[in-house]
Amino acid sequence: MTGREAVARLKKRMDTTLTRAPVSSADIEVQADFAKYFCVLTSGFLENAIIVLILSFAQKRSAPEIQSFIEGKLKYWTNPNVEKVCQLLASFNPDWRIKAGEFLLDERKAAVNSLVALRHQIAHGESVGTSLAQAKAYYKNILVVIDFIADLVDPK
Repeated sequence: MTGREAVARLKKRMDTTLTRAPVSSADIEVQADFAKYFCVLTSGFLENAIIVLILSFAQKRSAPEIQSFIEGKLKYWTNPNVEKVCQLLASFNPDWRIKAGEFLLDERKAAVNSLVALRHQIAHGESVGTSLAQAKAYYKNILVVIDFIADLVDPK
């Protein structure tokens, strides 16, 4: 399975989850709880999508020993804020860091960094004020970021 195929499977699971989101007329507390849940899932989706894309890249271009090394390193790669994403990409190709830095701006940068921060706050039981609409907007931006990274590491 290619990296893009693996990402498509992950995305399908996310989209299916999103179909279970409470309607706008539902209790505001239920919407808020789902928004938190969906933010955590979206952050994990971003992390996993990047990992499968990088592993797919390594499988196509390197020896099994190098693949194993990269897989071992990525096992501990978590909480992908913009800086960590850029650092990871730079470790494979310095031009990727430049391109990613130019792309991960404004709402895309805010979505990536906000999701990591929200994931930590939610996991530690802190109060967060994210709406379901905001969670969906983050997800939409994350899809754009993942497509960009897929095109970077695996051009069509």
